[in-house]
Amino acid sequence: MIEYYTDGSASPNPGPGGFAVIKGGTPHILGSEDGETTNIRMEGLAIVAALEDAAGAPCQIRTDSEFWINVITRWAPGWEAKGWKKKGGEIKNLDIVQKVYPLYQDSQAELIWVRGHVGTELNELADEWANKAREGARI
Repeated sequence: MIEYYTDGSASPNPGPGGFAVIKGGTPHILGSEDGETTNIRMEGLAIVAALEDAAGAPCQIRTDSEFWINVITRWAPGWEAKGWKKKGGEIKNLDIVQKVYPLYQDSQAELIWVRGHVGTELNELADEWANKAREGARI
């Protein structure tokens, strides 16, 4: 079973952003978006990158983003059924939602929430490398 830790960063928020995927205890994928972005977008792109990397193999993706776990497992099915609409307005980051949701559906991934910034070693490593990616680091 592949184990990933993912995180995203933007500073200021919104501002320059980056994301990191830790695999096998080491930085595996780093990325960013051009221009101004948010930490939420970066966290979503990190999960996308992990799902793409797993390529359908069984995996666990650990993230400190409860938001993205809820988007993927609870809210996206209803939004999709309603033509990507929700009560009360627009779906923010719809481009990422529409990318991550089918990847998740076609995967054997388990999404696991971990509390951020409490000393969980690989979550802290993902945070560190997301910040480095925001500053331009690449693997």
